[in-house]
Amino acid sequence: MINRYAVAVLAALAAVATPALGADKGKVELAYVEWSSEVASTNLIKAVLEDMGYDVKITPVSAAAMWQAVGSGDVDGLVAAWLPTTHNHYLEQVSDTVEDLGPNLVGTRIGLVVPAYVEIDSIVDLNGAAERFDGKIIGIDPGAGLMSKTEQVLEDYGITDLKLVEGTGPIMTAVLGDAIDKNEWVVVTGWTPHWKFAEYDLKYLDDPKGVYGGEEEIHTVVRAGLKEDMPEVYAVLDNFNWTPDQMAELMVLNQERRADPLKNAKLWIAEHPDVVASWMPSAESE
Repeated sequence: MINRYAVAVLAALAAVATPALGADKGKVELAYVEWSSEVASTNLIKAVLEDMGYDVKITPVSAAAMWQAVGSGDVDGLVAAWLPTTHNHYLEQVSDTVEDLGPNLVGTRIGLVVPAYVEIDSIVDLNGAAERFDGKIIGIDPGAGLMSKTEQVLEDYGITDLKLVEGTGPIMTAVLGDAIDKNEWVVVTGWTPHWKFAEYDLKYLDDPKGVYGGEEEIHTVVRAGLKEDMPEVYAVLDNFNWTPDQMAELMVLNQERRADPLKNAKLWIAEHPDVVASWMPSAESE
């Protein structure tokens, strides 16, 4: 596997005329939120840029801190911006000092998720089923845009019999899995892509008021001046684009192997050299 990975990556990089591996080309800093999707994408970009000779530091932070860091120029960018709904209020605060490079993945969604066996289909029905859910909606970290949207859902739908419980992504999936093992009702804050949809039979609760918005995109956002300071890095980030199915492959790999996400990203690169080649700077002129 190691040899096959090395051959594939070297071939992909050579095909787009990138410098030799190991060259010291400067430091790149990226921030991300610890959603499984963003762990996958950020480690993937780290692996690609390191193969090109950059020293790449990635830092997991809250959503608010992630946007503050790129807005202030403390980090060079992020590939974890959920727009136009989830992170829009953060983007508005820093719009003068960042550049939105557009979507790197199209076809995402956020909302309230339950096991398929749960006998309600809409957020409207939550109050009436509060006891079955033990009066709880299992959430993630309090700074996440998904959590603020869910707080708005509770207000707009008049949901008073369930409490939004703060936590983390891993805690949320652990509670979800435990409830499913016991065939119990549970409702969690959820998003797509996520490995839990491959692992379990789940469904989103209908949101007739549209509070969560419709289909979203994950965007790449960089600090002002990155194009002039590091044009090659800027080009890779600008070209970075993959599909929900491709992201799901890496997320499932991260979940199943329980290994370093960076190592798994390198394995993914080995299986998709043509995709990686399309992100290289020369791809802009093709």
